[in-house]
Amino acid sequence: MRHGDKQNNLGRTSSHREAMLGNMASSLIKHKRISTTVAKAKALRKYVEPLITKAKEDTTHSRRTVFSYLSDKEAVTELFREVVQKIGDRPGGYTRILKTGTRLGDSAEMCIIELVDFNENMLVSKTDVKAKATRRSRKTVKPSDTKAIGDDKAISDSKES
Repeated sequence: MRHGDKQNNLGRTSSHREAMLGNMASSLIKHKRISTTVAKAKALRKYVEPLITKAKEDTTHSRRTVFSYLSDKEAVTELFREVVQKIGDRPGGYTRILKTGTRLGDSAEMCIIELVDFNENMLVSKTDVKAKATRRSRKTVKPSDTKAIGDDKAISDSKES
C-alpha cells in the first residue's frame, strides 16, 4: 500500500528521476520556459520552487546546496543573478504551467512550464492595455420596422399627391 506516499515516481528509478529533474530544472532556469508533459511539470514544480526560495539568500552555503541539486554551474549562476533579481520579492509560486493539448504519438497531456516574471506577454496588466475603440454602427433594421417605414413612406407619398 502507498499510504502517505505523494511523490509521483514517473515510472523511473529514484536515481533516474533525480537526474531527470535536475536536468529539467537547470534547463528551466537557463531558458525560462520548457515544454514537457503535465506529470513531469508538476514534479518539476515541487523540485525547483524550493531551490528558488533557497537562492533568495545569496550565501556560499545556499549556492553549494543548490549546486548539489542542479550540478550545472551556469544554471546556478543564472539563478542567483538574474532569476532572483526578478522574483526575489515574490513569496512563492515562481512557476506557471500552461497546458497545450495532447502529444500526437501517445496522447500524453503536454504543457509549457515557465518562470512567472519572465513572460512579457502575461506581465502586461489589463490597465496598461488600451481598450480597443470600436466603431459604432447603426442597428440593423428589423423586419417589423421595415413594414412601418414602408407604410410611413407610402403615407407621405399619398399626402404629396
